[in-house]
This record gives sequence, C-alpha cells and structure tokens, in this order.
Amino acid sequence: MIRHALERTGTTLRSLLFFFLLLNLSIYSISINARSNEDASFPPRGWNSYDSFCWTISETEFLQSAETISKRLLPHGYQYVVVDYLWYRKKVQGAYVDSLGFDVIDEWGRMHPDPARWPSSKGGKGFTQVAEKVHKMGLKFGIHVMGGISTQAYNANTLVMDSVKGGAYEESGRQWRAKDIGMKEKACVWMPHGFMSVNTKLGAGKAFLRSLYRQYAEWGIDFIKHDCVFGDDFNLDEISIVSEVLKELDRPVLYSISPGTSVTPTMAKEVSQLVNMYRVTGDDWDTWIDVVAHFDISRDLSASNMIGARGLQGKSWPDLDMLPLGWLTDQGSNLGPHRLCNLTMEEQKTQMTLWSIAKSPLMFGGDVRKLDDATYNLITNPTLLEINSYSSNNMEFPYITAARNNPHHSIGNNVKTKHAFGLTSCKEPKASTWSVVDKNNGKICWNQYSTEKPEKPFCLYNRKALLSSSEEIQHNQLYQGKLHLQTNDKAESCLGASSRKKLTSKDYSRGALSPCKLDANQMWELHSNGTLENSYSGLCAVLNPVKAAEASSNGVRSWIASGRRGEVYVAFFNLNQVKTTVSAKISDIAKALQNKTHLEGASCKSHEIWSASSFSSDLRNFSDSDVETLGRNRNRGRADEEQAAAAADVESFPSLKEAASNAKSKKKKKMMMTLSEFTSGAYAAPGGRSSVGLTQQEILQLPTGPRQRSEDEMQQPGRLGGGFSSYGGDLMVVGLMMRGEAISLGFRIFRKLRELMRMMIGAKRKSFNLSIRDDMLRYGHLHLGPVTVIQTVNPTVGQEE
Repeated sequence: MIRHALERTGTTLRSLLFFFLLLNLSIYSISINARSNEDASFPPRGWNSYDSFCWTISETEFLQSAETISKRLLPHGYQYVVVDYLWYRKKVQGAYVDSLGFDVIDEWGRMHPDPARWPSSKGGKGFTQVAEKVHKMGLKFGIHVMGGISTQAYNANTLVMDSVKGGAYEESGRQWRAKDIGMKEKACVWMPHGFMSVNTKLGAGKAFLRSLYRQYAEWGIDFIKHDCVFGDDFNLDEISIVSEVLKELDRPVLYSISPGTSVTPTMAKEVSQLVNMYRVTGDDWDTWIDVVAHFDISRDLSASNMIGARGLQGKSWPDLDMLPLGWLTDQGSNLGPHRLCNLTMEEQKTQMTLWSIAKSPLMFGGDVRKLDDATYNLITNPTLLEINSYSSNNMEFPYITAARNNPHHSIGNNVKTKHAFGLTSCKEPKASTWSVVDKNNGKICWNQYSTEKPEKPFCLYNRKALLSSSEEIQHNQLYQGKLHLQTNDKAESCLGASSRKKLTSKDYSRGALSPCKLDANQMWELHSNGTLENSYSGLCAVLNPVKAAEASSNGVRSWIASGRRGEVYVAFFNLNQVKTTVSAKISDIAKALQNKTHLEGASCKSHEIWSASSFSSDLRNFSDSDVETLGRNRNRGRADEEQAAAAADVESFPSLKEAASNAKSKKKKKMMMTLSEFTSGAYAAPGGRSSVGLTQQEILQLPTGPRQRSEDEMQQPGRLGGGFSSYGGDLMVVGLMMRGEAISLGFRIFRKLRELMRMMIGAKRKSFNLSIRDDMLRYGHLHLGPVTVIQTVNPTVGQEE
C-alpha cells in the first residue's frame, strides 16, 4: 500500500523522527490527578461519522459502528460516538447538504431525526433509544447541531417553545414565532438554505435556544458539536447562551464549537472558558497540505497557553479536527464510505504525532467497521495516547538546526510575498489599519504591509444605492451607517467576508466577491480605531502576507513535551521537499524546559517510537539526533527487479573485512560511523571508537538499480550517504543513498553478512536472526537481527487533484 501510494502521488519523500528520552531526574516527574467532577480533564477521544458517512448514516450503521468502537477502541479511551450533521434530513431524491424542504421538524421548529433512517425516533422519541443503547455499550453519545434556527422552521413560522413554563413563549402580551427571532440576513454562509442566526437580544431568541438544548439533554446526549458559530462564522452571543444552558443541566454535556477558519489566539481566549473544544482550522481532509496547515496555528495556541486552559466546568482544548484515516467518503457527498484515505502511512504518522503532542482531541473519522490493522495500530499507539492525555509543557521546540543536503535545490526563500484578504479578531493590533482616503467617493484603504518595499494601498469603495425600493429602505434602516463594499466604484459585485463554501484546513478566508445582496456577510462597519468589522461574523478585515504554495509547506518543525514519569518527548518534522538533516542538543531541550542546570552530567536512554530503536548515552556527550529523507526514485521497477539488481559480495570489499576485523578485536567498544565518514575510507573516531567505510571506488562497484553511477557523480557533494555501526555487538547496515535513489544490498549478500556478524559479535553466539524487510530494502536498509533502523521515512507531499 505504501509503495502504491507513493508512486501514485508522484511527490517527494519527507521525514519524521519521533523519540523520547528517559531522563534520570525526578524534576521531570509529573503527577496528574484529575478531579472527578471536572469535564474534559484530558483531550476528548472518540469517533465521528462525518469523514466516513458525511450526512447519510443510518441508525443501523451507527449502532454497528458503536459496537465495534466499544470492543476495539473504548479500551484505548475512545469513548464518544458522534452523529455528524443533517441526521434530521430525509434521504430522498433531491436532498443534499444545502437542500431546502427535506428536514424533519416538530411544532416548535426543532430538529428531529429522520424516522426512515432512525426508526427508533418515531413517535417523537428523538435519539432516546439510540442513546440508551450507546450507554449500555459503555460509550457516550454525541450529535452535531447547526447554529440558529432552520430556514424550514422560519418559512413555516413555527411557534417558539417556553421550556421553563411549557407551551408557547409569551412576552409583551403575544406569542412569539420563528420569523420574530430568525435573522434571514445572517444565514450560515456555507449553508444558506439550511440555517440562519437567531436574535439573541430577544427573550424569544434565548428561549428557542434553551428549548433546543434542553431537548437534547432529555434525549440523553453527552456531547454537542455546535457548527457555524465559530471561525469566520463567529457568533459569541449564541455560544455564550448555549454554554449557560448546558451549565444549568443536571449532568455534564461536553461542548464543542466549529468551524475554525481564521481562528487566532485572541479568538480562542474569547471562547475557551465557555466550551470544552473549539476548532482552529477549516475541515481537515486526507491531503498532505491539509495536514501542514495545522502546524502554525498549533504553535500559536501553545505559545498562548491555550492547551488545557480553563473551560466549561472543566478544561478546554484546541481542536485540530477529526482524523480522516482508513475507509472514507468525500466532502459533501451523498455516498457512504467508498474509498481509502489518500494519505500515505508516513503522512498519517505525521498527522497522528502532531495531533497527539499538541494535545488535540482525537476523533477518528474512518469507517470503524472496516478498520484495518495498520490504522488501528496507529490510532491506538500507546506512546502517542500517553502523550495526548498525560504530557505537559507541550510546545513547538525552536532549538533545532537543519541542513539541506541538496545545495542545488531551491527551497523557496526568495518567493515573492503577496497579500491576501483575510479575517481576524478585531482585538488584534494588525486589524486597526483601515482609514478613509476619499470621503466623497466612499474610498477606504489598508495602509500597512509587512514587506520592506512599500506597496500600492489596497482600497475598497462603498456601494451607492441605485434604487429606493422597499427592500433598500429596510436595508438602510437595519444597517444604517454600515458599508456595502466593492473593489472599485463601478463594480457590480460586493465583498463578502466569508466564502460561500465550507472551507478545508488548507484554505483561509480570502473574502468573496459576489452579486451585491442585502445580507450581513456583505456589510461592514469602519470604526474610529481603524478596524473594518463584518456584520455577519463580528471579525475584522486584514491583509495577510501569503507566499506561493510551494514555499508555504517548506520548513523543519519540532515539538517537545514532558511525560509524567520523567520522560521528555521530542518530534522532528521535515516539511522540506529535499533531504534534510535535523538535529537538536539535549542541552537545548533542557533550555526549553528551563531545567538546564539540573541536566549536567545526567544519563539518559532514548527510544525512537516508529522504529522501536533504543540507545543510551552520557548526556554531556549526546549532541544531536539526525533525521533524513531516505529517498528513492518513484519510477523504479518492481521490487523483484530491485532485488535482482542489488547483488554484491562482501569478499570484493576489503574495507568491510577490515571493519569486521577491527570489530572483533574491539567488540566491547561502541562502534559508529556517520554518513559522511562512510564514504571516506578508514577512519579513527575519537574516544577509541574505530570504523572503516567503503572507499568511493568500492561504492562504485555496488549495483544501484537502474544504472551505475559514474565517479564524477560520486564526487559531487551532498549526493551520497550511508554507513554501518555496531552497538553492543549487534550490527546495523544503513543503505547507501545517492540523488534520491537507494543503493540496496540484496539477498545474495546475506551469507557474507552472516560471516561479518559472527566476526563482530564473536564466536560464542551460535545463531543469528538475520532477516530483511521489504520496506527496508526499498529505502536502502537491511535489518539484521534485533537491530532496527533509527531513521524512518516520512511523508510525501499531498497534491490536490
């Protein structure tokens, strides 16, 4: 599967090194004793139906999934099972994600499950029976809900229920209805036919929201995902009211809000105490660029101390969205699960690692009924789950160095930076940079750029009303003093704050030009402090610097965290398009954890998570850990052709024999060789260590697969690497690599390697576990006995079709 996926994407290999250090210091010991009455003490963990079913899941499919989760994933902490959106929509011809007139509502305008898909809901029972069955499985039950009131209820003008007194809500001597509280001009931008905001300034608006969430509690709901209220759709008033209603309940209900496009730390601080989870990006799907989009916002929220901050009756967690792994559907599809995840396994490891060490809630999105072993092992990796729940001091780690090993490859540093329209919290300083340039023509401009060279100001023009229709008069009354903006004074389109589609993680709000309409998304207000506020979301306009897509994914990242038993976790992420060596010093890790003085002379053991390799070192001499892209040509032939071409004979390489002889005489000493040392012939290492590498002439004799390399090519810097090392008598051979192609040592070398191992380990050891793994062969590694290669390949760069 990995080989197939790599060849299909046709992109460049990336790397991930993830290990933890067991430090002999009690100062790192952490004791976590969560209060029993605290909600979301740890990042919530569970399953959501959206990535595999979109909106079409049925009661039978959901309960089958819940039963599988109870048996396989609940032991690993996956306790929530969540039905995502449109469970109230009839699955009939003409129905889709933004259709109108297919929803099931009651006399009070509240959503009820579609009885054809959810037969236990007949008779007004809602999700009561489903929740009971889920609870008997030891799980907790959650649902997705949209913000505000449905367009269908608005059009039907249903009565508003008073859930406190019973019956219709009455105030000022009359009963209140949907059209009294619905704000048609504030329809959800990415589902305009589905839902609109309610006027929370009115008692009837608050009463409607209270009737919704009290009903969900009566059904036995344990988890609410509240959508179209955050990010570009920010509605702080509704979030606040829902939070208060949930706090009034006699049992805990976890509160999650979505989506997360344009979220900033300032916005996060406004909602964190009101909720338990809040999304920080658009929808995450199975593309590499979606994964990369989470690194910056994760860093920013960690630096702002938002991970595990105070939340609704407990804690709150930045939510990086569901894990779209395994068997999936497509965004907005009317089909159920029908395809495999597009991410390679190495990309999936990267995603799971970042989600875990950033302490995001872990909500698996694949079809659990078809959960394969590889995906299961990934999402239940005990070290990652330990980090996700119990680690502390989680942060991006700045003290790393990176050396790109291809000096001829452009890494995008000179890519021209442009500016794109975006949204941010109005409290951000950069939002206060708009000013009126020409009052007579309604011209306002943005005057701040981050580049050294001044740019032409970006300007907008206030639209002049052409007609005095009743609708225009009503609009002027509703939005008096607000601006209807165009990109020039003769344009026929107006600028809206939010896109008309649901954005994914890789997207960011650029604004949207569309025919001028009288809705809040196109209404703006220029304040005296220089902010330009949108009437739909309450966010303010900015111009953000944006580089070309190629440059945006470049870079090397690292995260660290402290474990509760004294361990320190470190993850390296190579996001470059070229082979890159990443290194870090233990002293710098100590600096980040502010315990440098206590680490002097300490000892540590290191364990690499994905390869399961371990090694130990005196901390003072432990200088760095390298991670490289061990690339290969994606257009190489079949595996059997690689194996046939990879034949070599140890007898023809005197340096290997000399290395074996040295190893035999000094077998009690650690032997190691760097990649550069491997190509330089005999080498005497400091501290008594000795190792001998192949000469360049001998390397030329090794088969390389499709074609032989010339001596001229071998002389070019940064194009060749490899090595072998002996740790405590075990042998590890690291394959050679040249210009992205691995030089594999094939099956016919095995007999000689056995002889070499006997010489290195000594005659006392009679048997040897000598084996080869297919992936090791492809990436230029041999796996001999108990030794596992420390370096791992990770991941390709996803490309959109």
